[in-house]
Amino acid sequence: MLFSTRRDKLRRFVRRADADAILVTNYVNVTYLTGFTGDDSYLLVTRDKEVLITDSRYTVQLGEECPTLTIEVRSPGVGMVDAVGRVVNKAHVRRLAVEANSMSVRLYDQVSEKLPKLALVRSVGLVEQLRVVKDRTEIAATREAINIAERAFAVVRAGLRLHQTEKEVADQIEGQIRLFGGKGCSFPPIVAVGRRAALPHATPAHHQIGDADFVLIDWGAVGRQYVSDLTRVLVTGKISPKLQRIYGVVLKAQRLAIRAIKPGKTLADIDFVARSVIAKAGFSKYFGHGLGHGIGLEIHEAPRLAPAQKQPLRAGMIVTVEPGIYLPKWGGVRIEDDVLVTKDGHEVLTTVDKELADCVVT
Repeated sequence: MLFSTRRDKLRRFVRRADADAILVTNYVNVTYLTGFTGDDSYLLVTRDKEVLITDSRYTVQLGEECPTLTIEVRSPGVGMVDAVGRVVNKAHVRRLAVEANSMSVRLYDQVSEKLPKLALVRSVGLVEQLRVVKDRTEIAATREAINIAERAFAVVRAGLRLHQTEKEVADQIEGQIRLFGGKGCSFPPIVAVGRRAALPHATPAHHQIGDADFVLIDWGAVGRQYVSDLTRVLVTGKISPKLQRIYGVVLKAQRLAIRAIKPGKTLADIDFVARSVIAKAGFSKYFGHGLGHGIGLEIHEAPRLAPAQKQPLRAGMIVTVEPGIYLPKWGGVRIEDDVLVTKDGHEVLTTVDKELADCVVT
C-alpha cells in the first residue's frame, strides 16, 4: 500500500509533465517506489500500471521484497534497451518521461533509436520531489540509523587513545556501526586532527589523535536503507581561548538556526540565521558551504539549506544543520545534527552532547 501510494503520486507529476509514462532508471528511486533493494533494474510507471524490468539474478529477491509487482525478466543475451523497448511497446506509450539527472546520453540515444516513434520527455526531479517529505516509516528508519551511529560513536569515543590515527578511528566507527546492526557507513567517515579539520571533507590519514588538542569527526550510518549524518569536535588536550571562541560561535549559529526551523520558513531563511551569527563574529569568509541538506535514502538529497533557496520548509522534511568555521593553518569546527520539521516546529533527532565541556575526552 505504501509503495503504491507513492507511485500514484508520481503519476500525477507525470501527467503534469505531459507524458503517458515514466521510465525510472535511478536505482534509488526504484527502491523508493517499489521497496526493491537491488540494482540494474528499471521501473516503467504508466497511468494505470507499473512493470519492473530486471534479470534472473533478482527474481527470488523480488518475490520476497515486492511480491505483487509485475516484473519483466530479460533472458541472458537480451539487453536492457531491448527489454525496455518491448515493455514500452506493449504498454502503448507515446510520450515517455525519462530521468534526465540519471540517464546517460548513450542510454537516451539507444532508447531513441530503439523506439523512433516514441517522444522522449526529459524530466528532472519528479521522484525526488516525493522523497523530500518523509512519511512515518521513513522517519522511523532515520531514527534507527541515528541510533546506530550514536551508539557506535559512544564506543569509539570511550576507547579513543592519543596514539590512534585518523584512519584507525574511521575504521573503528565503521566496524562498530556494523556490530550495532547497520549496513555500514552512509559515507566514508571524516576524522581530521587539528589543522586538518580546516578541510571540510578531509580524508582520514595517518596523523595521530594526539598531534593536536582537538579532532573533528563526521560520520553516519545506514540502517534499513535510510541514513544518518552527524559531526562533533572532541577535545583531546587543552581548550585554548581560540577554540573556545570559535566553538562558541558555531554552536550559537547552529542553535539559533535550529530554533528558527518550522513549516513556512524558507530554506534560505534558516541558512541566513546561522550565516549572520558567523558573519557578525568576523568569520563570514571561513564558512563557505550551505548550512545543511536533506537526508533519506541518500546522504545528500533535497532540500538544501543555502542562500537563494526559496523553497519553504514542510512538515516531514529531515535536514542536517551543520554550520562551520574553517581557518587554514589552525583547524576547523563544525557541529551537525539531523532535524525533523514537524507540524508546529521541529525535533532534533540526534542526541550526542555538544557543549564544549562535554566534548572533552579524558
